[in-house]
Amino acid sequence: MKEFSYLRASSVDEARQAAAASGTMLLAGGTTLLDLAKCGVAEPQTMVDISHLAGLDQIAVTDQEATIGALAKMSRVADDANIKAQFPAVSESLSLAASAQIRNMATIGGNLMQRTRCAYFRDTATFPACNKRAPGSGCSAIGGVTRNHAVLGTSEACIAANPGDLAVALVAFDAVVHLGSRQVAVDDFFLLPGTTPEREHAIMPGEMITAITIPTSSAARRSTYLKVRDRQSYEFATASAAVGLDLETDGRTIRDIRVALGGVATKPWRAHAVEEALKGQALDADAVKRASLLAVEGAVDHGANHYKIALAPRIVERAILKMGELA
Repeated sequence: MKEFSYLRASSVDEARQAAAASGTMLLAGGTTLLDLAKCGVAEPQTMVDISHLAGLDQIAVTDQEATIGALAKMSRVADDANIKAQFPAVSESLSLAASAQIRNMATIGGNLMQRTRCAYFRDTATFPACNKRAPGSGCSAIGGVTRNHAVLGTSEACIAANPGDLAVALVAFDAVVHLGSRQVAVDDFFLLPGTTPEREHAIMPGEMITAITIPTSSAARRSTYLKVRDRQSYEFATASAAVGLDLETDGRTIRDIRVALGGVATKPWRAHAVEEALKGQALDADAVKRASLLAVEGAVDHGANHYKIALAPRIVERAILKMGELA
């Protein structure tokens, strides 16, 4: 780890001003930044400690929306009674992430800013070619071991999967990221790699996440987060789905449905085609199975990750049937 300067910010404004300088990174829970610094990916010149700033760890839920401060701990948000009642998929996505120890330290803002777990990205010594670390150097993952890599939203420059759980639920329910002077829809906050995979988030120098808001909805109240992984705990998703369902008064017709995927794309992936295929239709197991196949429209595999193209629709199908009480 390289030597760096340390600044304990006294206010949000001071933190933002410091963050505008090149080589400056914000430190909250530290579970992501320190990890990246240890493996040589992040080399901050200055770390600005914002972990103690007052007013950024609040959780408030009204009839219209939930507001979650950027410094709220993952475990606290997961256990909040109002979040559990109004946004069960959000609570579940947090409870299924990382480990209990990490959830007690990691913040919501830091969770959104976490970077890919691509082994090629994190092994700087063995794999110097990585467009995320060194733009234009190439992608070592392409042609390599790709079992954990993305099949959606990829480009010739990068196939690294987004590692988030919470972000998947936030994308499903149209959350908004507050960056101080501006607000960004969470689906726009996460960027596709395209030709600039080094940019993963739509955050500019001098900005910091202060909060997220999630609109309340009937679909959010009737929601779940389903995660499939290689082991029961402390593991990233091979594929996951956040699903919310709202039925008409007849109990059969789908009034609203939200579907987002994790573990299979370069960013949290909203499955609009699945939603459009089922909205206004009768809740039927066969119809759900057919529509769920649309979740991986346009998917491109790179060998060993081909299984995700078959796995993702099955997870979507299971989650929808669970919410519809058909499974």
